[in-house]
Amino acid sequence: MVGLGVIGAFLPVLPTTPFLLLAAGLFARASPRLEQWLLNHHIFGTSLRLWREKGAISRRAKTGAVSLMAASFGLFLFFAHPSLVLTAIVAAAMTLPALFILTRPAE
Repeated sequence: MVGLGVIGAFLPVLPTTPFLLLAAGLFARASPRLEQWLLNHHIFGTSLRLWREKGAISRRAKTGAVSLMAASFGLFLFFAHPSLVLTAIVAAAMTLPALFILTRPAE
């Protein structure tokens, strides 16, 4: 899971956070030493601790995530010229996760 999370940090189509959250949860049961390594990691640790302790997402992460979703939707519209039905499906698929992100507490 950590490997997929790290790859996701560099590939735009692969998410990072869900894999790292899953890794932290699995490490909590299997290897407390690796769990602490992940929670104290200089890049990923702060976000993981924030989520675990408060269910919160930093303002910077929220802004980045929602901005990239909006930009991706704009590029989709510009390059794909989709039908109205496909546009509505993609908009719904992007709006629901964006709403989830925006409704989490911010730190």
